[in-house]
Amino acid sequence: MTTTHHDAPDAKPVDVNDPKLSRFDVVKEGLRRDEIELITYESQFQGTNSKAEKRVVRNIALLFIIAGLAAFAFLGFYIFWPWQFELGNTTSDYFTPLLGISLAISLFAIGFAILAWAKKLLPHEVSIQARHDGASPTDEQKITGQTMIFVGDELNQGVQRRPLLKGAIGFGLAPIGLVAAAPLIGGLIENPHKGEHPDLFTTGFSAAKNGGNLVRLTRDDGTPIRPEDVSTGGQMTVFPGIPHGATNEYADSPTLLIHLRADDAAETRRNADADRRNQGSMWGNYVAYSKICTHAGCPASLYEQQTNRLLCPCHQSQFLITRNAQPIFGPATRRLPMLPLGVDEEGYFVATSDYKDTVGPDFWERP
Repeated sequence: MTTTHHDAPDAKPVDVNDPKLSRFDVVKEGLRRDEIELITYESQFQGTNSKAEKRVVRNIALLFIIAGLAAFAFLGFYIFWPWQFELGNTTSDYFTPLLGISLAISLFAIGFAILAWAKKLLPHEVSIQARHDGASPTDEQKITGQTMIFVGDELNQGVQRRPLLKGAIGFGLAPIGLVAAAPLIGGLIENPHKGEHPDLFTTGFSAAKNGGNLVRLTRDDGTPIRPEDVSTGGQMTVFPGIPHGATNEYADSPTLLIHLRADDAAETRRNADADRRNQGSMWGNYVAYSKICTHAGCPASLYEQQTNRLLCPCHQSQFLITRNAQPIFGPATRRLPMLPLGVDEEGYFVATSDYKDTVGPDFWERP
């Protein structure tokens, strides 16, 4: 459509409810009432289906196709690429970068396609509007609605008469919807309860990770810990005494072992024994809690000895040690799991069982 207007703002009003008016006539009336002078509204190409127009359509279609291919690549990487952590330089190291790169290419391609469409394919319009105040009457609201529909029709007609562009849009945008759904659906594919020792419910302190034997608490160098190694009021980060227990292979297992003062230990034991899951989990004046914050998985490791609070530095959640590590401040809503403690025949700390609560942030099964 090629249109050039120099309508006077004070021209005779038009009845916008007149069924004989075209949608573009209603749009022009809206422009007049808004004191907008439409200088020009014309196609950017000479004629229909010109070589220049076809070239622009091909370029935009190519961008949508690239977006679709990159989105399908994202889905392929998400579903089929090895993702589980392994020591050394392995293909799983590239899982996250591949997801980021493929998704970035897809979104950037769609963005450039939309920009190119707006700049190169839509009709060229030049208009001048005078500013004014005041609310819009009912008929002007109708004009606005018709204007929006008109713009939609322009886009729709532009797509309908360009089959290549129509197919490219579908190919480019449909996979984006799948990409948005993939992380939500993907988390439901694997049953978290599968097997005798489900991953989400098992840490390195499970006896199943140690050939059925109780797992010792060790330092990061693998040396076991005796009660006398932790001074009164002190604390120590401990790991499961199994191969690779202090590595990312067991990133859910870091634990804070705390030697409480006698009065604090008595209060902690009283509260723990009143809880069916934590009952009997302390050994002497010692208590151990997961170091993984239940809000976002950060290390909750700042121990305030005088207040018996454990702080997470990421989002300032605070847990009260003497009250089963219940959250008392910050965004965390669930307490830190307590590790049941014991001492073996050689005098070293052991975990008498794995954690009885799931470690780390909440997941879909928990409120």
